[in-house]
Amino acid sequence: MDEELSVRPATPADFPAICELLSTVFHEDVDPDLESEIYETERSLVADDAGTVVGHADAFTRELTVPGAVVPAAHVSAVGVLPTHRRRGILTRMMHRQLRDTAEAGREAVAVLWASETTIYPRFGYGPACNRLTMSIMNREVRLPAPPATPTGRLRMGDPTELLPGIGKVYEQLRPERPGWSSRPDHWWRHVLSDPKEKRGGAGPLRAVVHEGPGGTTGYALWRIKDDWTAHGPSAEVVVREVVAADPETYAALWRFLLGIDLTRTVTHRLAAVDEPLQYLVDEPRRLGAAVGDGLWVRLVDVPAALAARRYATEVDVVLEVTDPILEQNTGRWRLAGGPGGAACSRTTDPADLACTVTELGAAYLGATSLTSLAAAGRVRQLTGNDPSIAFGWHRKPSPTEVF
Repeated sequence: MDEELSVRPATPADFPAICELLSTVFHEDVDPDLESEIYETERSLVADDAGTVVGHADAFTRELTVPGAVVPAAHVSAVGVLPTHRRRGILTRMMHRQLRDTAEAGREAVAVLWASETTIYPRFGYGPACNRLTMSIMNREVRLPAPPATPTGRLRMGDPTELLPGIGKVYEQLRPERPGWSSRPDHWWRHVLSDPKEKRGGAGPLRAVVHEGPGGTTGYALWRIKDDWTAHGPSAEVVVREVVAADPETYAALWRFLLGIDLTRTVTHRLAAVDEPLQYLVDEPRRLGAAVGDGLWVRLVDVPAALAARRYATEVDVVLEVTDPILEQNTGRWRLAGGPGGAACSRTTDPADLACTVTELGAAYLGATSLTSLAAAGRVRQLTGNDPSIAFGWHRKPSPTEVF
């Protein structure tokens, strides 16, 4: 630890230096005007070296859908240290301070982030809680079932911001049922749909298509086109951002549209769900080019509150022995009792059924990472025959629909 450096709350005057730091550590231009709308100065920490901002960590105040519930969650982001100040304990000091501040505030029992380097965040109690599916689809090599003879809706293209009322409505309708999705108040929708040219990766503008039925919007897709021509002719790529649908007919109609855009040969989607229905719709799933990677990492800030907040797939009554070297109030034995209708969690002196660190609980929290698999890896110790693995699962896999 470098004691000459201070970790302190950020001030508005620090914002230009923070943007410059983030541009350096993430190797991209950070637009202060774009970031200012979502930036939360009161939750931002900086590492200060004699007046120079050399490190930063922030958290956004949002909700996160978890199995059977929607909970407040600290959305941790913009974490970095200047290359000149690496290996001096700065990141550790910032992350510890952020966790303690979040715990003391008492508003959020859960923190969530995307990991730029997956070796970093388990040190701070974050577990891999939600994988993502990436697809690189040979769109001329796959077929979907034919549409119904009498469709119940129609597709309409437009500017994403102009279609936002319908898009936002269907997202809010579906959000409570999909673990891993985050709340999007107005300023977050503006951020999600912002489309600066330098952020397009050589592709065209962001576009939207909505599916409208008799009762209004039932789904939408956001995408852009990356143009290309080869010696064989047109070879453009459809870069999909989101596909959200309230019913199977809408889902199929949106993908039928995306896979059929003229002059394209590839459709890519980097934030699909592991249980994406498209895998079971197409006639040749190998042509989806599907691969699994990590997505959301979860940290339980308040173990009993977090475990009581979610629901469980089956009835559960289990004693967990938890170790948390950073937030010591989480360390101890906890009795978790509940099921699909609700849960409670409190301290106990009863013998433990299962022992793990807070990292493994974070990994299992969204229902995707199995406690049984963690036990097989030696990360969880099953001390009795009372195994809560099935209860911690959920009928839908979590879906990491946006990077924040």
